[in-house]
Amino acid sequence: MLDLKALNTILAQLEDERNIPKEKIIEAIEQALAAAYKKDYGKRGQIVRAQFNLNDGTTTFEQVKTVVDESLVYVMPEDSGEELEKPEEPEERAEDDERTRFNPEQHIMIEDARRMKNDVSLGEEIIFPLEVKDDFGRIAAQTAKQVIIQRIREAERDVVVQEFSGREGEIISGIVQRVDRGNIYIDINRAIAVLPREEQIPGEIFRVGSRIRAYLYQVEEGARGISLKLSRSHPRFVEALFSLESPEVASGTVEIKAIAREAGSRTKIAVFTNDDNIDPIGACVGQKGIRVVTVMGELGNEKIDIIPWSENASEFISSALSPARVIDIQLNEEDRTAHIEVAEDQLSLAIGKGGQNVRLAAKLTEWRIDIKGTETPAESADTEETLEEGIVDDGTTDESVVDTTEESEEIIEEVAETEAEEKIEESDSDTEETN
Repeated sequence: MLDLKALNTILAQLEDERNIPKEKIIEAIEQALAAAYKKDYGKRGQIVRAQFNLNDGTTTFEQVKTVVDESLVYVMPEDSGEELEKPEEPEERAEDDERTRFNPEQHIMIEDARRMKNDVSLGEEIIFPLEVKDDFGRIAAQTAKQVIIQRIREAERDVVVQEFSGREGEIISGIVQRVDRGNIYIDINRAIAVLPREEQIPGEIFRVGSRIRAYLYQVEEGARGISLKLSRSHPRFVEALFSLESPEVASGTVEIKAIAREAGSRTKIAVFTNDDNIDPIGACVGQKGIRVVTVMGELGNEKIDIIPWSENASEFISSALSPARVIDIQLNEEDRTAHIEVAEDQLSLAIGKGGQNVRLAAKLTEWRIDIKGTETPAESADTEETLEEGIVDDGTTDESVVDTTEESEEIIEEVAETEAEEKIEESDSDTEETN
């Protein structure tokens, strides 16, 4: 006889600590008792069910048979109530015949079933009570134990699936349990999630026991249980962080229309709102920049550019290239190419270090961007003024320039005359020495 008080305590503990419903545990016990009964007292192919009464601890056993006819099963000539070890299928059976072989331990013909129940229908189950047994052998008890453990694990997996399947796209917080080959395994209450190496922000280091937040982007149910995949480099991780920091983003008043990110370095986001009373950029930046600074701190001081989204492609692309200023933009709708002109001193700023700025702008806008530098009208005027310096409007020459030229010519003439006199003196001295 089972200790019902201890059993109820265990059921309550499992329900509180692992969130496994009591009904799931009772179902696991019933399946374990049915497996044990079949192991010691059942027949091959027999379907046995157990009904466990939690109030008095008693168990009843029953055999289940399904009502069939010739359209669902075929009967072998040798069938006489005993199942053959290796039955041979009839030669005349068609290849597309989906019927199964009649098994007297699992099936009952509809004619026989109607003798017990007049309104029985095909596919219905007929229940036959079995003799109650409460003493099972060692092998049967071990089988029951394995069944209970397996069913509890399946129940835990179902609970985790139900809890996290609807949370894809949320930020999950947990404790680093271990680090293996670059992958970080995180304990999040009743489940273990993994943060793969490729989904981490470059340069970040987490130690065992430290708390970590990441973006839940995938929930899979596999043969080994539930698999939760996390990411800190996913572009939507930035959006989820802004949802936590900005009530306008969380409520949907301010929409993040597009995100382009190179994790650990820089991110560009485009924001939009239909409310004329709200500044979408200000809603993300926050008072004195507190909101965007908090997000940047979570991302390891990753730079974040917040720009306004626009349906006008020219305006959107121009904003995406900020902080560079665009002079002219020409769009080719066929191949979605934007030809951009910027000032020469803005070209390096528009391209960015290693081409990062223009690369992120292209991802953000989904346009191919071609940039070239050009001189602005102001720069051209400065150049012409430099080249034409000293020219007076009335066509005369600037006196300061002329004076400087005349002085130079006089100096050159004086130097030439001096050199000539020195040569004459040297020649006269040589003549006197010869005489």
